[in-house]
Amino acid sequence: MTATSMFTGDANPYSGGDPYADYRSADLPFTHHADLADRRLGAGVVAANDEFFAQRENLLVPGRAEFDPEHFGHKGKVMDGWETRRRRGVSAGHPWPDDDDHDWALVRLGAPGVIRGIVVDTAHFRGNHPQAVSVEGTSLPGSPSPEDLLADDVKWTTLVPRTPVGGHAANGFAVDVEQRFTHLRVKQHPDGGIARLRVHGEVVPDPAWLAALGTFDVVALENGGRVEDASDLFYSPAANTIQPGRSRKMDDGWETRRRRDRGNDWITYRLADRSRVRAVEIDTAYLKGNAAGWASLSVKDGEGGEWREILPRTRLQPDTDHRFVLPEEAVGTHARVDIFPDGGISRLRLFGALTEDGAARLAARHQELGG
Repeated sequence: MTATSMFTGDANPYSGGDPYADYRSADLPFTHHADLADRRLGAGVVAANDEFFAQRENLLVPGRAEFDPEHFGHKGKVMDGWETRRRRGVSAGHPWPDDDDHDWALVRLGAPGVIRGIVVDTAHFRGNHPQAVSVEGTSLPGSPSPEDLLADDVKWTTLVPRTPVGGHAANGFAVDVEQRFTHLRVKQHPDGGIARLRVHGEVVPDPAWLAALGTFDVVALENGGRVEDASDLFYSPAANTIQPGRSRKMDDGWETRRRRDRGNDWITYRLADRSRVRAVEIDTAYLKGNAAGWASLSVKDGEGGEWREILPRTRLQPDTDHRFVLPEEAVGTHARVDIFPDGGISRLRLFGALTEDGAARLAARHQELGG
């Protein structure tokens, strides 16, 4: 583990105006990876030992934390995060918490995988953030209960050792543990509040589940697909196009800035592994005056392969789900969608199945990572 951005101590008290004006952050190189704790993937905070001031579920709320200086409840200041009560010692003679005292929350990852970095965001917690945090991970099959996770025989691996953090800051930690995790245990020492938790990494799907499905979306984030590159990320991330479900609003898809040249925009993807693609779905939901005019799709087989067009340039309609059955299976490891000339799409689905060698590689990696 490497602490990417070392912010320690309290931030200044809020003095009015933009509450993010003095927010401390840095460029965190691992954030291009998917957030494995994204609620859209099915992540959740399944338990916490204390959530007196602010509920644990706030940790995984999409978007940055909000702050209303006038919002108070019967327990005190209402905060957009997870906040525990102040810990006390055992007696008047020893009123301070012990060195090992801490609060904890159990997080189920929406998509199990290898973690590349963690962000513990203490936005708006200026003098009420934890002094330090630590994070552990484990991998359990099925849908374990909080009691299952807290059992004595569960092995937890340290991802972030106890490390000081700063208030009102994005505290980033690079993680270098080649193992597949399904759950995290987040500890704050000795108490305090955390606004958001982001867990960036690479999805490692269960090969037995994919084999049972047979035909599935081979580019979906939850199945191990990922965005490799895109021509334009001005309005929204390209990874939105492989999130679960249909988009719910315009910025839940991918939209580019307006082009003023004769070029076009594109996204390249890595599939779950080598696959046979049989059908394509391109959705422009909620993109009405800004949907792409046309789209084409290509695949390549291997890093050094040549791009081969499997769906020719086709007219797209605004706010519409377009479905195409391919005349023959397209085998590949990567895909590329081109839109003309600009605009956006909300989702891309590539339905098919892993090839025999693709399934074997995926199973071998799953086993190697302790899945």
